[in-house]
Amino acid sequence: MSILLNAETQVIVQGITGRDGSFHARSMRDYGTKVVGGVTPGKGGENVDGIPVFNTVAEAVQRTGADCTVIFVPARFAGAALREAADARIPLIVCITEGIPVLDMIRDTHYLSERGCRLIGPNCPGLVSPGAAKVGIMPGRIHTPGGIGVISRSGTLTYEVVWALTRAGIGQSTCIGVGGDPVIGTSFVELLALFEADPNTTGVALIGEIGGDDEERAAEYISKSMKKPVVSFISGRTAPPEKRMGHAGAIISGGKGTAEAKVAALRQAGVPVADRPDEVPGLLSSRLAAQAPGSRKGG
Repeated sequence: MSILLNAETQVIVQGITGRDGSFHARSMRDYGTKVVGGVTPGKGGENVDGIPVFNTVAEAVQRTGADCTVIFVPARFAGAALREAADARIPLIVCITEGIPVLDMIRDTHYLSERGCRLIGPNCPGLVSPGAAKVGIMPGRIHTPGGIGVISRSGTLTYEVVWALTRAGIGQSTCIGVGGDPVIGTSFVELLALFEADPNTTGVALIGEIGGDDEERAAEYISKSMKKPVVSFISGRTAPPEKRMGHAGAIISGGKGTAEAKVAALRQAGVPVADRPDEVPGLLSSRLAAQAPGSRKGG
């Protein structure tokens, strides 16, 4: 089983006629995702390798019944694309675009929330439910179906951890890149709750980085509400103070958001924290074995 995305999800691609949109639309379809259409204003009636193109999101939804959209449009048009998707009441909106101004995202996340839409991103790689569907830019071949949920702020580290899990024979239920910007749609806590409720997810790998307090909030939620085992990796432990490392949201300010604080909060919540991404499978295996029927608690 999976969360948010499954084999029946019907996806449209906003910006499908652009370089990135067309490439990844084909990649998603080749993986098995039901890519039912795309949207580029002024190019309605065309097609991309047999995928129909519509002028508006509303028309695409009406014609295809799409319940998910992925946005591959430049940052200056992304806000309008997000709001158009929300106006069409698409339940799941995935925004790959990076470089969207923070104030625009504050406005747009409220706009989507008021219309009952869930946003993954922006500045994210999307999500994959292995063997069922992928939406975004993650390489499908590194994933394998299984029981581990993966949540990450970093696209590249997602791939590293997923590949390490796959090589260790540990499959994944759904892998989600939440995005590296200061303002994002769906948080660690929200996704942890969905994985906790999913009967076929047996454990979670949480990949964080410096900046913000999402990991600390996640640690508090885990300590109070999670029964399934969670392990973590935090990047940026050697980052100099007041420096941003890679993502717009990965900045330490006023002594907050340090790697040390995040690691301490997670360990206090009982979450093992790996020193390297390739240590995650071993930590998960140990935690799952400890919770298996017949095992000694604390053993």
